[in-house]
Amino acid sequence: MDTIFALASAAGKAGVSIIRVSGPDALTGCAKMGATLGTHDRKLVKLVAADGVLIDQAFAISFAKGRSFTGEQVVELQTHGSPAIVAAVLSRLSQLGMREAEAGEFTRRALDNEKLDLAQVEGLADLIDAETESQRRQAVRVFNGALGDLADGWRKKLLRAAALLEATIDFVDEEVPVDVYPEVNELVDSVSKEVQHEASGVRVRERVRDGFEVALVGPPNSGKSTLLNRLAGREAAITSNIAGTTRDVIEVRMDLDGLALTVLDTAGLRSSDDELEEIGIARGRERAAAADVRIHLLETSDSERVSGSDGLDIFVLSKVDSCADEPSILGISGVTGQGVDELLEQVSLYLGNLIAGAGVATRSRHEKALTAAAGALVDVSRSLGAGDKPVDLLAEDLRVAIRSLDSLIGRIDVENVLGEIFSSFCIGK
Repeated sequence: MDTIFALASAAGKAGVSIIRVSGPDALTGCAKMGATLGTHDRKLVKLVAADGVLIDQAFAISFAKGRSFTGEQVVELQTHGSPAIVAAVLSRLSQLGMREAEAGEFTRRALDNEKLDLAQVEGLADLIDAETESQRRQAVRVFNGALGDLADGWRKKLLRAAALLEATIDFVDEEVPVDVYPEVNELVDSVSKEVQHEASGVRVRERVRDGFEVALVGPPNSGKSTLLNRLAGREAAITSNIAGTTRDVIEVRMDLDGLALTVLDTAGLRSSDDELEEIGIARGRERAAAADVRIHLLETSDSERVSGSDGLDIFVLSKVDSCADEPSILGISGVTGQGVDELLEQVSLYLGNLIAGAGVATRSRHEKALTAAAGALVDVSRSLGAGDKPVDLLAEDLRVAIRSLDSLIGRIDVENVLGEIFSSFCIGK
């Protein structure tokens, strides 16, 4: 492989910048510019240009092959964080025959050298992008191999079940010495339930990564935009007594108890002769229907209530600060903030409970693999009970399930997803 290099820390002026070099010529190449190191070493060095002029004094660290992030010999140069120093060091490395790394190439080498599995690579990408505490916790679990551990456990059980079935093929014309079907049934049912549970939680885990959507729904002038501004802590939406002020869906990102939320302010629900307003109302209904939580702002406690089929519907009495009505439901005011904390507590509690039992799989790719495996296992369970399928075909169904689970962590069928995964990484990762 080529020896590659890149800035591993953020670009721009900083106290310290880290330049990573990985590959067979990492030690010899860095030695030519003044960083002479052993295979697993650290020291203060003077980095020099081709003409011997000092570039910078740096701290250099080497990681032996098999003990580095990429699994290759790695050198990291910690220089002062001047853009000019970084540019000079990168230029010198290029002059010495090394090349600049492509996006995600260090992580790709870690995968190729079996330092990470495919699910861990995805977890690392999510960890880098994490903005909230819940996103960080979820990404760390995947990066630490939680999904890989599950897949390995399922694989061992299914390989045992397949071996038991295949052993009976040798006794096709004789009496099988031991009835293996009860153990096979137990193994298959156990894995099938766990896989189906994991698949059912993917959508929730995707929402943790991408953010849950909370839609504000209600008639015109019900206080939706005022509430949005209160939640955002700024004037994100125009507020007015004129009905139909909000015509398009306004989105605001926020962090609620470590959860990433996108709050949607939708157009007031009413019949209108204004074509543009009607388009906005239709878009609002569509986004609200797909939201994880809908907050319905009612004008009176006995107003008509309409709920969706999925997610949570919360009904509140809006503008309670200016309403004499005694609410039988939670009253809020976007102007004074009354009831807003209680409202957010309801949202946080619901989403927290949703996350608690959702498992560790986080992507649609995971869901497809888990669903395929679960389907194959359901077929095996049914056929074991009905006795309508030859043993060799049952064993092949088990191997279909195993291959689907193997694709979770990159043992097979990974080339078609690698480009998409690694394109999300920065050059230095």
